[in-house]
Amino acid sequence: MGIQSIKLPDVGEGVAEAELVEWHVNVGDPVREDMVLAAVMTGKATVEIPSPVEGEVVWRGGEVGDVIATGTVILKIKVAGDGGDEEAAEAAPPEEPVVADEKPAAVVSADVSEPVRQPEQKSPMPQSTTSSGPPRAQGEKPLASPAVRLRAKEAGIDLRQLSGSGPAGRITHDDLDSFLQQGSAAPVRGGLQPNKAITEIKVVGLRRRIAERMALSKSRIPHITYVEEVDMTALEELRARLNADQKPGRPKLTILPFLMRAIVRAVAEQPMVNSLYDDDAGIIRQHGGVHIGIAAQTPAGLVVPVVKHAEARDLFGCAREVARLSEAARNGTAQREELTGSTITISSLGAMGGIVSTPVINHPEVAVIGVNKIAMRPQWDGTQFVPRKMMNLSSSFDHRVIDGWDAATFVQRLKALLEAPAMIFVEG
Repeated sequence: MGIQSIKLPDVGEGVAEAELVEWHVNVGDPVREDMVLAAVMTGKATVEIPSPVEGEVVWRGGEVGDVIATGTVILKIKVAGDGGDEEAAEAAPPEEPVVADEKPAAVVSADVSEPVRQPEQKSPMPQSTTSSGPPRAQGEKPLASPAVRLRAKEAGIDLRQLSGSGPAGRITHDDLDSFLQQGSAAPVRGGLQPNKAITEIKVVGLRRRIAERMALSKSRIPHITYVEEVDMTALEELRARLNADQKPGRPKLTILPFLMRAIVRAVAEQPMVNSLYDDDAGIIRQHGGVHIGIAAQTPAGLVVPVVKHAEARDLFGCAREVARLSEAARNGTAQREELTGSTITISSLGAMGGIVSTPVINHPEVAVIGVNKIAMRPQWDGTQFVPRKMMNLSSSFDHRVIDGWDAATFVQRLKALLEAPAMIFVEG
């Protein structure tokens, strides 16, 4: 018998450490060769660690959420024969209970108070025996100060279940304390009960990466958000016609490909919007290629797949690439290079886009275009109100790089292109 040590492998690209996001085995579990032992995350890519041997797990190091350096031993497996790298006796695990299997977003419910006791009978609970005031008449409102009433409301206690020890039967804080110390839980009006459970969710994996990126963006970038409404009626009519004339190999069009092509045209006139600001070095890197990140919600959290060189793709090419990347992001097969390298981002919540949003810039970019929902609204055409399909663009800019006037000019150019969509296809 021998012991095989499993180390955190070098996952490439010069990464010196990775976050442990999931264990697939516990101490005592049998493992087979190539069986997945754990999963680690670096950047936004999750890497599974397979077992190189067959045996039994005898030691497990690190907890979900720990950041572990490359080359650190994370598991020890007892193997048959002399194939191990240490003697079995040396790696015997300490006498301690086996740790339960953990998941990246483990949910632990902890009730910090006694569980609410239900009354055994439907009749009202007897009044507190600690009180000495005169009994109240049937239906009489209990006397209590506003502070006592607030405490009782927060504790879910019906004051009609108490009799007060104060003047004229007034309920005091002492009466309330005595009632609570008895462990009583008076029924709340309407049969509702207070829920005092607290759920603790460990922030690990992609959720922690998102939190770190958002905190970095908001702490470093002074955001300016500019909102403008856009008449999408003509574009929606054009989109419906193109989708109705569907041809083999052509993807269904959403508004995103139109917006991407409009961004390409607007960036050509204001290239500073398509920049990355290295604020540590004090350098603005203005890019010629328009690499558009599309913020996408997945079961694991928010990711931003990137359509590279949107300036070199036509309308259907943009639509095809968005569909491919979105599917890869949802099923977790997107490669690292497909989730990095954006120079400007689109943030869209689709039909749930609301009226206005304040999107957070994807650092170190200097602009993000927020898409709100399309809604039919009455618009004045000079003689009468007419129904039009309207949508707001809520766009944020890095105010250190983009002045308010330039931000407004950029959004107004997008508005003009989207309201007259034929202009998107006119070159020059």
